[in-house]
Amino acid sequence: MTVAFAVNPETLRGHIATTLGALARRIDLRLGEITVTVASTDYLVAATMLRDARGCQFEQLIDLCGVDYSDYREGGWDGQRYCVVSHLLSVSLNQRVRLKVFAPDDDLPVVDSINGIWSAANWFEREAFDLYGIVFEGHDDLRRILTDYGFIGHPFRKDFPVSGHVEMRYDPERKRVIYQPVSIEPREITPRIIREDNYGGINGGKK
Repeated sequence: MTVAFAVNPETLRGHIATTLGALARRIDLRLGEITVTVASTDYLVAATMLRDARGCQFEQLIDLCGVDYSDYREGGWDGQRYCVVSHLLSVSLNQRVRLKVFAPDDDLPVVDSINGIWSAANWFEREAFDLYGIVFEGHDDLRRILTDYGFIGHPFRKDFPVSGHVEMRYDPERKRVIYQPVSIEPREITPRIIREDNYGGINGGKK
């Protein structure tokens, strides 16, 4: 069995830059990890090239998730709000890369589905749709995967209330599950500060 040794990150960065050319908006190398950012219009082409090109050969997608940047750096973010981040692995060359694409419309975030390039994207994209409301165009089974069909909103968005919008419970009179407005009243919990010198016998009973 032949074991492939990972190339130097700088060398890999060069391979990716040569392969993608102008399709790569940014190629960042930090902490030994490479992150490539592409435009939504170039997403499918760039992903296919990363899978097939010599020196890249990222045959596997090992993770995909959504990101909501609206509160990034305490609200100091001024770019597009929703991003899809994929982690790609080359088994044959023993190397990895992170691929990022931003949805151009914050009100209706849409990016192409890469399920046709890596079939492992199927459930990952459904999860990002469910939790962030990112629509993956071309996905043939885009439906919720973690929340139920009656769920309102997308719970990983930064503006989603912690308590949610509705709650679900079983109604014994109707003999079925029903939805109703959240009954939890929002409140602020302030930690109790104890200032007594001898609270609970501290300091050996001395004052």
